[in-house]
Amino acid sequence: MAHDTPRGAPLLGCIADDFTGATDLANMLVREGMRTIQTIGVPEAPVREADAVVVALKSRTIPAGEAVAQSLAALRWLQSQGCRQFFFKYCSTFDSTDAGNIGPVAEALQKALGANLAIACPAFPENGRTVYRGHLFVHDALLNESGMQNHPLTPMRDANLVRVLQRQSAGKVGLIGAADVGRGPIAVRERMAALRKEGVTLAIADAIADNDLYTLGEACAGMPLVTGGSGVALGLPGNFRRARLLIDEGAATRALEGLDALPPRGAVLAGSASQATQGQVAHWLARRPALRIDPLALARGDDLVRQALDFAQAHADQAVLIYATAAPDEVKTVQTQLGVEHAGHLVEEALSAVARGLREQGVARLVIAGGETSGAVVQALDVRALRIGPQIDPGVPATLAIDAGGRPHCALALKSGNFGTVDFFEKALRALGAAH
Repeated sequence: MAHDTPRGAPLLGCIADDFTGATDLANMLVREGMRTIQTIGVPEAPVREADAVVVALKSRTIPAGEAVAQSLAALRWLQSQGCRQFFFKYCSTFDSTDAGNIGPVAEALQKALGANLAIACPAFPENGRTVYRGHLFVHDALLNESGMQNHPLTPMRDANLVRVLQRQSAGKVGLIGAADVGRGPIAVRERMAALRKEGVTLAIADAIADNDLYTLGEACAGMPLVTGGSGVALGLPGNFRRARLLIDEGAATRALEGLDALPPRGAVLAGSASQATQGQVAHWLARRPALRIDPLALARGDDLVRQALDFAQAHADQAVLIYATAAPDEVKTVQTQLGVEHAGHLVEEALSAVARGLREQGVARLVIAGGETSGAVVQALDVRALRIGPQIDPGVPATLAIDAGGRPHCALALKSGNFGTVDFFEKALRALGAAH
C-alpha cells in the first residue's frame, strides 16, 4: 500500500453499481471496524471522519459505456480524497448481461489504476452465495437454477463465472481455485503470479466460507484494485490494521447518533420481484396494512400515488407497506404488455413519488426493498450521504441520511431484493426506531 496520503484521509475507496449493494458493502466494512460513509453518486464536497468511502452509483443495468464513465468519475473523486486502495462492488449473484457491465467497468478501472490483475469474487457465504471451481451457487442451487434465471433485467443463465466474465471482457479471464485459496494468502499470491504470466487480467476466485474471504482479502494487500461482492471486503480492513493505519474501531459503532431526534413514523416501500421479497411481502400482508401498485393501472393513468398516500395517512398510527412486488409470471405479463424498461420506470417513478409524499406527511424512517427501487427513492429524496450503522440482516445495515453538515434528516434500510429473513420489514422498522 502507498504511504504518501495524508493521515486521516480515507483508506479504502469503493464504487458500487447499485445503492443496496453499496450499503451491503458498507455494512461489511463497519462490521470489521472501519468508519464508513456512503455517498449517493459522486459528491462535490470532501468526506469527513471516514476510514472507507462507498460511492453508490445506479450503473448496474445502464449501457456499459455510461457505467464505465460514471465509475471512472467516482474513481477520480476517490483518488482526490487520498484513498490507498479501491474496490469495485457488484451483486453477489453477479447480475449482468453479456454486454456488461462488470467486465467493462473492471477493465476500465484496471487501466486507470495500472492494475495488471484483479480478482473477481461475488461470494457471500453468510447469505448462501458461494463460488466453487468458478461456478456460483445460491444455497444449494447453481445460479442458473436459483430463480435468477428469471430476473427481469439481468437473467443469469450460466453459473460458470469464468465464462460469464469472459464474454464481457477484452482481456483473459482465469480462476483462483478452492485448492489454492485453502492453502492461504501466500498460495493465492503465487497463483496470481502464475496467472499474470499466462496473460490473465481478471481472475474469478473461489470462496465457500468466510475464512476464504479473509484469505483473499489478505492476499490482495497492496493491490490497487479488488472487485467482488461485499463478502470479499471482509478481509480488507485487516490489511490496514496490520499496517497500523486503522486505529479507532469504536467509532464505527456510533453512526446512528441523532436517530432519536427524527419523527417516529415509518413505512416500507417494495419494488423488487425477487423470491425473498415476495416472501417478506406475503408475511407482512398476513399481519399489517398494505397497498399494491399495479404497473398496468399506472399505464392507464390511474392516480395510484395519491391512493397510496391517502392509504398511508388513513393508517398514520402504524407503518404501512406500499409495494409493486409480484410473482415472475405476473411480472412477465406486465413486461410483455408495457416493455421491460417502461414497466420498471413506471414503478420506480410511482414509488419515488410516494416516498416524497410520505416525507411531507412526516415519515422519516423508510425501509426500501429492491436495488433499482432503492436507487430511485434515494435520488427522489435527494439523499447525498449515509452514515452506516449496525447490521439488521446479513448485507443490510441501518443507515442515517445526513446533510453536508453531518446532520441527520431520515433513517433508511436499503435492502437488496434477495436479502433478508421473511420478517425483515418488521425487524428493519425496529432497527430504525420506527413506531409500527
